[in-house]
Amino acid sequence: QVQLVESGGGLVQAGGSLVLSCAASGTIFSVNFMGWYRQAPGKQRELVAGSTGGGIINYADSVKGRFAISRDYAKNTVYLRMNSLKPEDTAVYYCKADIRTTHLPMEYDYWGQGTQVTVSS
Repeated sequence: QVQLVESGGGLVQAGGSLVLSCAASGTIFSVNFMGWYRQAPGKQRELVAGSTGGGIINYADSVKGRFAISRDYAKNTVYLRMNSLKPEDTAVYYCKADIRTTHLPMEYDYWGQGTQVTVSS
């Protein structure tokens, strides 16, 4: 069993900052990719920022220069620092991780429950 537990969402004014965190726990053998997606009402879920196990990081063009992803590999935790937030950043943010458990020899995708981020103008 693997769980991803997110925290840190909330309501913030435009120009403000938030930090999201996501911790993976359970029968984990290894964690490769960890990242953040978001889904706004009426829109498809999109990748916001991701970090591979080898440390390669990528961002959506819309958040480059404003958001920063980081990882604590020892704690299987990923963070998303969001600065200069805009109303268009309003969405449910989901953590995703590619995890190999101790039971199976391959990786599977795991998702967090989602955390709401609302940016007021």
